[in-house]
Amino acid sequence: MMHPSLNRLILLLGALGFAVLGACAPAPPPGRAQQVLYAWSDDYGPGEVAMTIWLSEQIATVSRGGRPIAWTYVATGKEGHATRPGDYRIMEKIEDKYSNRYGWTEDEFGHMVNPDVHVDDPVPAGEIYVAAPMPYWMRLTAYGIGMHAGIIPQPGEPASHGCIRLPHGFAPLLFESVQEGTPVRIEE
Repeated sequence: MMHPSLNRLILLLGALGFAVLGACAPAPPPGRAQQVLYAWSDDYGPGEVAMTIWLSEQIATVSRGGRPIAWTYVATGKEGHATRPGDYRIMEKIEDKYSNRYGWTEDEFGHMVNPDVHVDDPVPAGEIYVAAPMPYWMRLTAYGIGMHAGIIPQPGEPASHGCIRLPHGFAPLLFESVQEGTPVRIEE
């Protein structure tokens, strides 16, 4: 039979060894890094705000009085719904707008069934049509193209029905900094 002091010493050394081994073990990997979708550093100094959107890069920049104040990923029109290059001006601002053309369908439990539905598409029995939200709407054309907060599923890739989607954190910053008449240039 082992002496009680020796037994305690073995337990203590075992615990100490475990603690030392634990301290030497590599740390678990950090969580998946989040991609940075935008940066905003407005000095709120003098000058008018202007925006340029590059379709080829799916990136936009914002300036105030010619000074760069922000950049962001955007999601413009996917194939068949291309966003047209040109010079535009913001025609209208609505903070809480819903699409009158596109949305999705949900089942009776609120689960999305079809994520891409036109308002005129037939809605199957047991489903309801839900108009797509377009918060922080900034209209650019009379035919329904504008900028608004939306999902950017693959930064650098087009994804919309023609509008310019902005990251959810970026859209309210831009909305507060622009006015009707603010110039927006869209380039290839």
